[in-house]
Amino acid sequence: MSRIFVTGASGFIGGKLASRLVADGHDVRALARSEASRERVRAIGAEPVEGDLSSVDALRDQMEGCELVYHVAGVNEMCSLDELQMFRSNVTGTRNVVAAAAAASVRRVIYTSSAVVVGEPAGTVGSERSVHRGKYLSAYERSKHEAELVAFTAAGHHGVDVVAVNPSSVQGPGRVEGSARLFLYALRSQRPWLFDTSVSVVDIDDCVEAHLRAADVGVPGARYVVSGATIGIRDAVAMLGEVAGVEMQPRMVPRSVIRGVGVPLAYILRYIPTKIRVCPELLRTLLHGHTYDGSRASRELGLRYTPIDQMIERTVAWYRSEGLLDV
Repeated sequence: MSRIFVTGASGFIGGKLASRLVADGHDVRALARSEASRERVRAIGAEPVEGDLSSVDALRDQMEGCELVYHVAGVNEMCSLDELQMFRSNVTGTRNVVAAAAAASVRRVIYTSSAVVVGEPAGTVGSERSVHRGKYLSAYERSKHEAELVAFTAAGHHGVDVVAVNPSSVQGPGRVEGSARLFLYALRSQRPWLFDTSVSVVDIDDCVEAHLRAADVGVPGARYVVSGATIGIRDAVAMLGEVAGVEMQPRMVPRSVIRGVGVPLAYILRYIPTKIRVCPELLRTLLHGHTYDGSRASRELGLRYTPIDQMIERTVAWYRSEGLLDV
């Protein structure tokens, strides 16, 4: 049994990871800012420690005696109304975690990055070998790219192993935010307004498994794109409808209309509360689309991906059990 420190354990990925670590018999300490977060941590059997990512000294004290750190915490947000706070959390927070881990003599940090940081040019397949396009589609993408650079730079400076896990869109039971909102919107409306694009997805259990394997056999300084499948939005909606037993009739908007009218209009819509916040960076990201190659994680970590139809089946089953498909 190992003592392990986890940040972000009250969130979707971090919570599933911490729960798996506890189930595997590890002694898990989890950073939690609020009483609600601490309650969620206790519920999965981990030990909550009060704090945040702002103090290296406090983090060092909390990591004392731990053999491994999973840094999952961060802000994953499109159309953010507080980009400065997102950069503080994602970039400065990551720098602090690596520095604290080194000061506490932790042997390895597994950093939850994102597949978006590879910055693949439009129309290409993103992988660890991609040459960055040199511009960002969103503030979130930029913050995660800078955070990953900071993680590896700090690792070299402090002499600690850092391995990055770069998931594509993580889906599965428990996910209701981010791209899951688009899936729920499509299922609830049955006649959603959409446009042709592609999305790469990975099952939450596969994402957790990738983190565990990266800790065991990941190469220090390496990044591992974790992505199980890429699917066009038409096919994704059809598959969702088939599994849910709902007749889907999507209304497809030409991409030229989105570029010419949608993006300018999104500057206004950004500040109007809606179920799915719309802004230019969200539309730019969707227009770009993503196709990722997650084969390195299979080759080097031995990761086996859940077939997309199975992922969708259990995700829709969870939606239904939670009453999320009720209109």
